[in-house]
Amino acid sequence: MSELRVVVGALICNSLDSPTKVLAARRTKPEVLAGRWEFPGGKVEADESPQEALRRELREELGVDATIGRELTPQAGGMWPISETYGMRLFYAEIGSQLVVLDGSHDEVLWVAANDLQTLPWLPSDEGALPYVFA
Repeated sequence: MSELRVVVGALICNSLDSPTKVLAARRTKPEVLAGRWEFPGGKVEADESPQEALRRELREELGVDATIGRELTPQAGGMWPISETYGMRLFYAEIGSQLVVLDGSHDEVLWVAANDLQTLPWLPSDEGALPYVFA
């Protein structure tokens, strides 16, 4: 079995110290994922740490510079499953009051409180983390 490729996602919070809201982004592509919500991020390149990749992806996708915080790992350890070839690492992040500028891979962002997380149609890869985001 080959090693999983790593994807990183950002749990962008209104505060790293005491988060009450997290930023969700609605996908526009690929078509099979369009209209579903995710924690923004992307693939880690060979020469990057997960945190470096997440900073780069957030600059590219949302036009923001983020402070990266602690990682949210699954209870079983490892990564959040995406597919047989990809696993996701989620990190808390903060962007302060920066305005988000969408690059076309998302058409909307939304600050979501803990009580409202389950009301959005999330990507299956992100859905598994929802119960733990504010735990």
